[in-house]
Amino acid sequence: MSVTVRSYKYPDDYELVGQFLVNTYNVEGQHRNWLQPRWEYMHYHPLLDESSLDKIGIWEDAGEIVGVVHHEHRMGEIYIEIIPDYSYLKKEMLEYAQEYLYRDENEGRLLQVFINGTDDEFEAIAEDLGFHKGETHQEDMSQLKIVDPFPSINVPEGFRLKSLQEDNDLIKIHRVLHRGFNHPGEPPEEELEGRKKMQSAPNFRKDLTIIVEAPDGNFVSFCGMWYEASNKVAYVEPVATDPDYRRMGLGKAAVLEGIRRCGELGATDAYVGSGQTFYITMGFRKIFTCYLWTKHLDKSGYQIAYQL
Repeated sequence: MSVTVRSYKYPDDYELVGQFLVNTYNVEGQHRNWLQPRWEYMHYHPLLDESSLDKIGIWEDAGEIVGVVHHEHRMGEIYIEIIPDYSYLKKEMLEYAQEYLYRDENEGRLLQVFINGTDDEFEAIAEDLGFHKGETHQEDMSQLKIVDPFPSINVPEGFRLKSLQEDNDLIKIHRVLHRGFNHPGEPPEEELEGRKKMQSAPNFRKDLTIIVEAPDGNFVSFCGMWYEASNKVAYVEPVATDPDYRRMGLGKAAVLEGIRRCGELGATDAYVGSGQTFYITMGFRKIFTCYLWTKHLDKSGYQIAYQL
């Protein structure tokens, strides 16, 4: 039976793609798919435009998913998840993205794709299709081997490590995430619904989501943690610390506490989508980098000469 392509149907296909990502977990190959928790986090993030989900393409062989091409929070930046044996579909998937997953801009259409820097085959396909590799916008993935016994975790006197199972104050959560991602002023009250949406994800766990409480009772550091039991992995997302409380070891403590709890559940590896020194100093090791390849097209879909 030949491979077929169809549009993603949400919510019917949500679990099917998630299971596909669980089944294709592999951190050794040239092409590495998303971890399932990132797929889940994407769907329950307030920035996601659910009306665009039907643009996602699914490739199937005998009814089984073998590849997915999709955006994350916005159209125009895409990712390809695929079973290595079906790598010959990468060109077709990029062509599909050009047709359906581009972003409209004033001068025309824009399409960008993240490609693992070790995937020479995929980079050659992108170059042949007119994409150009950027060196500034990239995504790193880092890994930490979870050890037993786990090192002790300390916070300064007067501060306290807690999970949301102990204290799920949405207003305080909203404030630390707003300030922690460097947004000015106090957080808009209307965005509280977005925080509730993030906690409605099927595998969201309050007991694994860690906050640091300051002596005045405010939450000043936050670490979201996801546990995927089939592959025994922990996934760190998101992490934020109030600017007034940085460089005190609070963010590190929150991350390590979440990882420690996942280790108690059976996790052997923790991953974070970053190569920042913040993570490297706590024991993470960068394992690969995805670079952003860009193609500009005019309103009718014809390629525009690339401007450096």
